[in-house]
Amino acid sequence: MTFPTFALGLCDDAAVFPPGLAPLADAVPAHRAHRASSYAALVGPLVLPASALDALYPLLRDHADPPLDLSITAPGGPCEAAKALAASADLPVDLRGLEVAVPPGMEPDEFFRLLGAVGDVPLYVEIPRDERRASSIDAVAGLGHRAKFRTGGVKPQLYPSPDELAAAIKAVVDAGVPFKATAGLHHPVRNTDPETGFHQHGFLNLLLATDAALSIHADGADRPVAELTALLADRDAASVAARVAALSDARTAAARTRFLSFGTCSITDPLHELADLGLLSSVLQETA
Repeated sequence: MTFPTFALGLCDDAAVFPPGLAPLADAVPAHRAHRASSYAALVGPLVLPASALDALYPLLRDHADPPLDLSITAPGGPCEAAKALAASADLPVDLRGLEVAVPPGMEPDEFFRLLGAVGDVPLYVEIPRDERRASSIDAVAGLGHRAKFRTGGVKPQLYPSPDELAAAIKAVVDAGVPFKATAGLHHPVRNTDPETGFHQHGFLNLLLATDAALSIHADGADRPVAELTALLADRDAASVAARVAALSDARTAAARTRFLSFGTCSITDPLHELADLGLLSSVLQETA
């Protein structure tokens, strides 16, 4: 089955995180089922916190299964990440990412000194939402790593405004740093959650903002970040979907080299919503 370029590997499986909170014993076989499905090309690795690794081992004893494709988060910072990296070496996993938060007040030089070498594992550094953002992005760019942006959560203050997120996306695009997004991206298009009242970013909005940031960078023009802000703030689902559909293959591929993926606690929900927008109609039939 052929899928549009924008959707390939877009959805990282964050089933164990809020609001899904799937038990680990359910999340592992469910992820294997996603990876064996007709829509497997759209699915990224299973994302688990470092604290889950001890409980993961008993679930991977069947040597007939292929290695579990996994990305590990280390919210505690570089020391937790280094321990998780060592622990993962004893597991039958294909480690596709190590996602590490920068502790409050820690500067990039100390962060990378404490983390140590990560080998060939892709490293995602969760960029701080304070005055350290610029220096953190510079350090990540200089070392050839990747960025991670927190785009939501269980509290309203965890959601960056469209202005803040636009500036962050432009900064990583200008620096040549690929990024992923985590939390709060429950729908393709920006919306307000009816239960919490939180204004949630849409993952298609992020894709369009990334494309625009690449265009601005290529032009070398001093165009305002407000252009990206407007794309992130757009709530017109039909308009957003039409813009995504109208992107050329080359522009879509370029945007996806920067916006790599986003974490979702449900793999099939985003696919159904994309189908409703006319972007993945065949998947709706396959997963209904």
